[in-house]
Amino acid sequence: MRGQWALTGLLAGLAGLATAYLAAAWLGLRGNPVTDVAQLVIRLTPGSVAEHLIQLVGRHDKPLLVTGVTVVVLLLFALFGLLSRQRAGAGIAGFVVLGVIGLVANQSQYGAPATGIVPSLVGVLTWLSVLSLLTAQLRPQPFRDESKMELGRRFVLVASGVGVASAVVGLLGRKVGGHRRAVDAARDALNLPGVTDPGPPSGVEVGLDGITAWQTPSSRFYRIDTALVPPAISPEDWSVRIHGMVDREITLTYDDLIKRPRHEIWMTLNCVSNTVGGPLISNAWWSGTHLKDLLTEAGVQNGADAVKQTSDDGWTCGTPLSAMLDDRGAMLVYAMNGEPLPIEHGFPVRTLVPGMYGYVSACKWVRQIEVTTFDSFSAYWTERGWSPLGPVKLASRIDVPGNGDHVKSGQVRVGGLAWQQNTGISAVQVQLDGSGWRSAELARENITDSWVQWVASLDVPPGRHQLAVRAVNKEGQVQTAVRADPVPNGASGWHTIGFTAD
Repeated sequence: MRGQWALTGLLAGLAGLATAYLAAAWLGLRGNPVTDVAQLVIRLTPGSVAEHLIQLVGRHDKPLLVTGVTVVVLLLFALFGLLSRQRAGAGIAGFVVLGVIGLVANQSQYGAPATGIVPSLVGVLTWLSVLSLLTAQLRPQPFRDESKMELGRRFVLVASGVGVASAVVGLLGRKVGGHRRAVDAARDALNLPGVTDPGPPSGVEVGLDGITAWQTPSSRFYRIDTALVPPAISPEDWSVRIHGMVDREITLTYDDLIKRPRHEIWMTLNCVSNTVGGPLISNAWWSGTHLKDLLTEAGVQNGADAVKQTSDDGWTCGTPLSAMLDDRGAMLVYAMNGEPLPIEHGFPVRTLVPGMYGYVSACKWVRQIEVTTFDSFSAYWTERGWSPLGPVKLASRIDVPGNGDHVKSGQVRVGGLAWQQNTGISAVQVQLDGSGWRSAELARENITDSWVQWVASLDVPPGRHQLAVRAVNKEGQVQTAVRADPVPNGASGWHTIGFTAD
């Protein structure tokens, strides 16, 4: 009997989620009550906890969070059904409280439309109606002489109908929710004149199997951001406003932007959360417009030292103004690897600043560029313990052999990557078992803003070994051995791996 009451709450809850999802899709909203609550969890998570989770699960953080919220919600549904067995009002109160949480989660988002309350309201009304319908099947009705078996049959019949109806409504919501599909179609139909896809330049690959490919396909480019549901913005609906401490404000539409002089660069982007030797780094070919030209046109006023960038979903970052006005090539980007940006990577437009970690520079779905001062605001990640300044640190990584691999003794080729965007790499050195450092061979083509592949041949006797790597930049600085955690401004230390030669 307890199982039936738990099932009652679960079915009522699923029915409410289905109708809420349909309402959100019908209204063209970005998320739904489950993703809204998950997004609220992200906003309330302390920086140290967020950093630990990124290290633990990496790019799987968002699916795991949504799954976790869903599991908790389903357990609560079952609990509300059990509570209704003792007191009908207890289950009702539980569903109402959950609905209020959904309302708060939605309306606390940046730029949340008033219509965002509709899915939660529809969900609560569905919860209460279906809960009342199902619980009525488990209680003997006045003036009806029914056996327990007859009550059970009636419950199964009604519960099955609710389950089927919920599935149909959920599928209908998936079909109705065409906004993302419309934006995908608009992206696919774009013709960006002059945008190229040159492919990796000759000489950037050292020819060692196992080293990470020099160019990262867009589909495999790492992604770390706070958006559970990426903003889906049609090019005709996008604009960016450049304002603040400027002589004249500028508002650009998408068409305005792509008509301006185009610049294209190879650039490696890496996350401040990347550990020593970690995977949160990728390299691509970017196309866009120089921010220096736009800011010069706007006329930057004396005293400004920062640019506050704001995304369509309210995420903010603070970038040193000097990094956007020097010759490093900071851009408003609209294409990646020769194609319009993927939605997950900032379509229609994002910013890109060579030599800076993403948390202080790479604003996806950018909408506002405010020239200001660092002491007048705090950005999303700086509020959570990260440094206001985030220049990329000199770093290197071993890809071959992998940690724990077995290789054949004798001459062993080892290799990997090294990087420091906006400075460049002049040398890479490797050390076997604590002996002296030996120079590695760099790829012939060494692009300052991209990682560089390196390779070395070592005489490796049988047994267990330890291999370390360090890089030297074009200013003569040697990569530090001092280990530092990613917080507050990026990890440091030599990447070291162990392997066995047989």
